[in-house]
Amino acid sequence: MEQNLLDSTDLKLLDALQHDASRSNLALAALLHLSPPTCLRRVKRLTDAGWIERQVAVLNADRLAALQGQGLSALVEVTLDRQGTEHLDAFEARAVADGAVQQCWRVSPGPDFMLVIQARDMPDYLAVTQRLLTQDANVRNVKAFFSLKRAKFTTHVPLNLQA
Repeated sequence: MEQNLLDSTDLKLLDALQHDASRSNLALAALLHLSPPTCLRRVKRLTDAGWIERQVAVLNADRLAALQGQGLSALVEVTLDRQGTEHLDAFEARAVADGAVQQCWRVSPGPDFMLVIQARDMPDYLAVTQRLLTQDANVRNVKAFFSLKRAKFTTHVPLNLQA
């Protein structure tokens, strides 16, 4: 399914799922004024075509931090010494394989990568940096910013619902 094959109903369906993917098919169909079988077929088609990557539960990080001590979020800029494709790919593979890395972005200009790292505490963060940053001789510069407060977090992708 190409982008130009997404109609306004598909876009409304994607938007509704972004807001609450836990709705039953019946509730979703009623919300969009579709028959339940049509709604189910559309969701399956959008999923099979890769428009819906996955459905997950977004956890309350603050409540979990109080329970498990996972209270340290860091935004980390990483600049590599050598930026050849093989070096960038190798660092990226290591970063995305580490469970503490929630997000890994290749960026330009400036640093080569921006990482979002979630750690229990400072000693746990230190262990992550030693695994990912200190032991790699190709890491030239690291700049970390520690979150004091999360003012907004969303996974919502804005859609043009007028299409």
